[in-house]
Amino acid sequence: MNFDEELMPRQLPVDDWDTTEDFDPSVPPRTPQEYLKRVQIEASRCPEVVVAKIDPRKLKSNQTVNISPSPEDEEGWKKFCLGEKLYLNSSPVTNEIDNPGIDYVQVGFPPLLSIVSRMSQPTVFNILEYLIIWFGDKKLYPELGRWLYALLACIEKPLLPEAHSLIRQLARRCSEVRAKLGNPEDGELSALNLLICLVARYFQQCDLADND
Repeated sequence: MNFDEELMPRQLPVDDWDTTEDFDPSVPPRTPQEYLKRVQIEASRCPEVVVAKIDPRKLKSNQTVNISPSPEDEEGWKKFCLGEKLYLNSSPVTNEIDNPGIDYVQVGFPPLLSIVSRMSQPTVFNILEYLIIWFGDKKLYPELGRWLYALLACIEKPLLPEAHSLIRQLARRCSEVRAKLGNPEDGELSALNLLICLVARYFQQCDLADND
């Protein structure tokens, strides 16, 4: 085990990929394995020491550069993770010529390592609870699935009582959504199975596991 693994031990078993490989950050990962691969690539490119170059003349008093909402801001985190377009169920008109880049406010911020690695356990629990509540009467959208998977990967073992309750609630909700799927080829099915499997097998909630 190297020094980095001692500071942040792996929470889930992953393969070692070629971290020199390049990828398009504007294209969402298609599988959990691809998401973990991107996390490893991003982590390998993070410098050990980062110095921010900020012009103090452009900063207002009490201004911060943190884009994340406060841990207690439920609505803020839902918009941050899911994007305003999905959260508000709206289709805003944007000028793609004037704004050719990705508007993360509209489509949601991806759960990058640079974001989730800074979260404390209480913050992880808060965000997970917010998203599970939102998931209560909706399908498993890709934006939601990516964040649920990333937050599960951030939960430390042994489980605290709060985390224990949240992951069981998530697995039960996934089972409910899965039971309503009419098409066995539905792309949502594999994501639901993965989340249920993680809760049941990795976090040892065996009574929630599918029968082999």
